[in-house]
This record gives sequence, C-alpha cells and structure tokens, in this order.
Amino acid sequence: MPGADQILVALLTGLADAAALFFVASGLTVIFGVTRVVNFAHGSLTMLGAYCGWSLISRLPPTPLGFTLGALATMLVLAVIGAMMEIGLLRRVYRAPELFQLLATFGVVLMAEDIVQALWGVEDLALRRPPWLRAFVLVGGARFPRFDLFVIVLFPLIFLFLWLLFTRTRWGRLVRAATEDRDMVAALGVDQRLLFTSVFALGAALAGLGGVLALPDASANLGMDLTTVTDAFVVVVVGGLGSLSGAALASLLIGFLQAFGIMLVPKATLALVFVVMAVVLVLRPNGLLGRPPGRERASGETQAVVRPAPRALGLLGLGTLILALLAPFFLGPYALAIATEMLIAMLFAASLHFMMGPGGMASFGHAAWFGIGAYASAFAVRLLAAPMPLGLLVAPVAAAVMAALFGSFVVRLSGVYLAMLTLAFAEIAWAIAFQWVNVTGGDNGILGVWPASAFAGPRAFYWLTLLLTTLGTLWLRRILAAPFGYALRGVRDSRRRAEAIGVAVMPLQLTAFTLAGAAAGLAGGLYAYGKGSVFPTYISLGHSVDALLMVLLGGVGTISGPIVGALAYTGLYDVLLSVTGLWRLVLGAAIILLVLVFPEGIAGGVFRLWQRMRPA
Repeated sequence: MPGADQILVALLTGLADAAALFFVASGLTVIFGVTRVVNFAHGSLTMLGAYCGWSLISRLPPTPLGFTLGALATMLVLAVIGAMMEIGLLRRVYRAPELFQLLATFGVVLMAEDIVQALWGVEDLALRRPPWLRAFVLVGGARFPRFDLFVIVLFPLIFLFLWLLFTRTRWGRLVRAATEDRDMVAALGVDQRLLFTSVFALGAALAGLGGVLALPDASANLGMDLTTVTDAFVVVVVGGLGSLSGAALASLLIGFLQAFGIMLVPKATLALVFVVMAVVLVLRPNGLLGRPPGRERASGETQAVVRPAPRALGLLGLGTLILALLAPFFLGPYALAIATEMLIAMLFAASLHFMMGPGGMASFGHAAWFGIGAYASAFAVRLLAAPMPLGLLVAPVAAAVMAALFGSFVVRLSGVYLAMLTLAFAEIAWAIAFQWVNVTGGDNGILGVWPASAFAGPRAFYWLTLLLTTLGTLWLRRILAAPFGYALRGVRDSRRRAEAIGVAVMPLQLTAFTLAGAAAGLAGGLYAYGKGSVFPTYISLGHSVDALLMVLLGGVGTISGPIVGALAYTGLYDVLLSVTGLWRLVLGAAIILLVLVFPEGIAGGVFRLWQRMRPA
C-alpha cells in the first residue's frame, strides 16, 4: 500500500495534470459550445503554442518574468492564428454538415505538421531549465516541482476568469445566447461573424497556453497534436460538450485517475481513462454536466432517397471492374501491392459508410473492428495453425461479435457522444494490443501471417482480394437497397417517426453496427495476410481517421462515395509520399480545397454536376 507521502504527491501530481488538461480542453469547449465545430485541429494549435513558446521563451531572459511574457506573447500569436483559421476556412463551411467541418479541420492537422517540421525541424525541442524551473519543494520525503505548484494555482484562476468572462460581460452573454439559439441572436442584429471569430481566437489562445505550460516538464514535438486533442476530447466529452464547469470537473477526475493509475495499476494506464469515459457515457449519455441535445433533424432536412444507379454509372462500374481484373497483366509487383491496399481500403471505407451515411452513426474508432479482424486471423494462424480460408472466416466473425457486444452500448447514444464512445472502445482495444505483450506481442506485433501457397504471389493475392472486397462491398450495397436499408435511413432522418410506425430502432442500429464491424474485420484479415504481420497501429486513432477521411472525401450521401474516397485518398497518399517530402501539406491542402469546392464529397459533387448537365 502506498504511504501518506506518496498519496499526497499523487494528489498534487493529479492536480497539475488536471490543470494542464483544463487549459487545452477549455478552449475546445468554448469553440464547440458556440460554433458547434468539432475542431480536430485544436491539438495542432496546442503544438504550435509549444513551438512558438519555445522560440519566444528561449530568447527572453531565463526568469519568471521572461517566461510569463513569452507565454502571454504565445497566447496572442495563437489567438491571431485561430482568428485567421476561422475567417479563412471555417467561416466558409459553417453551413456544411458537421462531418465536413470535421474533415476541414483534419486538413489543417495535416498541413500544420509539415509547416511545423519545415520551421522547427523534426527534433524534439526542450526548454532550458534555469534554477527557478528546477526548484522543488519537499512533500514529506519526496520532491515536487515548484513549477507544478504554480500550474495548480493557475488552474482556479483561469477557470474563474473564464467564468466571469462568460457570466458577467456583455460579450459572454452574447456567446451564451449564441450557444442556445444562433438564429435568434442573428435576428437581434448581433454580428455572428465577429462573435465566432473572437470565440475561436480565445479557444486558440487557451490551446497556446496549454502548449507553453507543457514545456518545462516535456518538450515541443511533432507527435503532441493527436495525443493532445485525444486527451482534450476525452475531457470535453466526459464533462459534457460546451460545459466549462464540466470540463473542469472532468479534468480533475482524469488527472487524479492518471496519477493514481500509474501508482496502482501501471499496466492498465493506457486504457484506464477510456474505460472511465465509456462508463460515464453509458451511465450519463450527455457527460457529467452536459445538456441533452437539441431537437433532431427537421423533416425538411432529410436526405434524398437512394435510387438505383443510372445506366451510365452502372456501365462505368462494370468497366472499372474489368480494368481491375486485367490490372495484374500490366502492373509490376509494387504497383500491384498498392492496388491491393486500395481494394482493402475500399471495403474498410464502405463498412464505415454503411453505419455512418445511411445509419447516421459517425465513428471515431472504426479501426477497432479492422484491427480485431487482423488479430483474429493472426491468432488463427499462430495458435491453431489454421489454413487461410479459416483465418479469413474468423476475421469477420470475431469483429462482428465484438462489434455486437460494444454496439449494444454505443447505439444508445447519438451524435458526437456516439462517435466518442466508439473512440473509447477503440482506444481500449489498442491499449490491450499494445500492453498485453505475452499474447499480442505488443509493439513488436505478430509476424509470419502469410497467405497460403496458392495465393502467395502478388497476382493471386490481388485477385483474391479483388473478389472478396468486391463481394463485401456489393453485399453492403445490396443491404442498403433492401427494406432494412430504407428503415435504417428512416431512423437516421427521424428517430421518433420511425419509432411511431413500429420500427425497432435500437435492434436495427445494432444490426447495422454489427454488419459494419464484420465487413471491417474482413478487410483487416485480408490486410494481415497481405502484410504478413499485425501491429497495434492497425487499431490506432490515425487508422480510424484514415477511414473517416475516405468516407467524407468520397461523400457520405452517396453509396459510391466510400469507394471513390478510398481510391482517391490512398492513391493521392501514395503518389504524394513518393514525389514530395511535404506530402502532408499538399494532402491537407487538397482535402481543404475539396471540402470548399465539393461539400458533398467527390462522388456527390460529380453527381450534382452530372445532373445539371443532363438534358431536361
């Protein structure tokens, strides 16, 4: 059992961690509360704050005053960057669906990483630690950094400042009014553009503060953007979207959880936070202090009925399939391997679209089912010496079972809360794969998952992949064209009306969730045999983001969207990776351009243009 001194140090460490979480999460809370933008670029703003803070503070006198001036200057710089981001990009997509706003911020994330790398390099940048930063106080017999005590004191001061700003000023009252009813605020003559820009600037400044205050204990590095935004989203969702008090409470909860988790259950620390988030969302679907969501989609906003594909589109699909069948006769081994990955990505994206487009259930953790399918195939080979057909059969079955188990909790939620619960389950699965070294191999992965001799060659494996991914994609399309698919879209458009006519909503959504998981699991099994190995990265947040990008790029509102998006994203990624070192910058700019030009996605935009060109 830990002693009293260890418990006191853990309490102080938890408070310091909670403060660091709150500084970043409060900015995300403020931005979402008013603009309703799920800003995945918030972690990039924190990363920029760390790098800008390092550049400024390292050039100022190494005194507390120099550090304070550098932090304030960094907040000002980030406020300007945030305002420019809102004016230049997000203001143009406020009327677009929320998921496309999310896609635009993904583009910013990609661009920011290459911009930071070009300006500061790839090395981690640690701040010089003058004597005042190295100072400590004795807590019993243990040392505790004096700077962390300063951060702890700053926590309630920042919270009090924000609370007074939002409750005691005219600007704050307008912000809270815009949070409740933006249309009414606009009708009263308030300039919403200026209001939104100021809110985004404040949120970016708080992200910059979080980045600066992380420097004394850590360093500025290129990997802190996704890590930071994941932690911030956990805090915001657990506390309740848009609730400043909820963000403070959740920061304390998670800060203490991390501090005591490292001391008591070190092998479960990666999953512990997400387990708590999952439990909170299951018991309190709107977070600890969050409010229930507003009214559901109005009847006039329902999406168009999906009708059979036009003859021209059917002929185009048939021609593409014929070209795909003949591709091995014209492509070399490397190009054929890329084509195989594109086919697997197509099925992976189609499985996410199945639940996200017609089902209306966005997922930030869809890679969980992909990774579970991959690991199931690997276990079948390594533990059971199973032949390849059995390994490929186990993959979708295992993924479907786990999706059904987790989905029974997920389908009780909606919107961002549903998406974040899928992220929680995916992160728990990733943590298990990463830390259960005796079974999964941990970061070393599972090797030797090779296809059977009949499919060992690149041509044979490509044709097998083409067959299975095509059948899987057509199977999903056939379900969407059946009564099940129409009932699923009916629930998406109006849950209450669907329930009123006797549709069993939750079983329907759970079935869709399970089928999507099975298709993703098949894609994961094929990927495991194609690569000959399985690693925890298959379940990572980045892989889930890839699937989300594919679906959104292609278009959520069309059945062919995920296919087009998967081919476009993987093709563009591989081409850029081979021709330029700044591939993230170019890819991010291309994504943002596509969002601005084709807010319905590539397939949706092309279909709209085709309809306009048709003779009346």
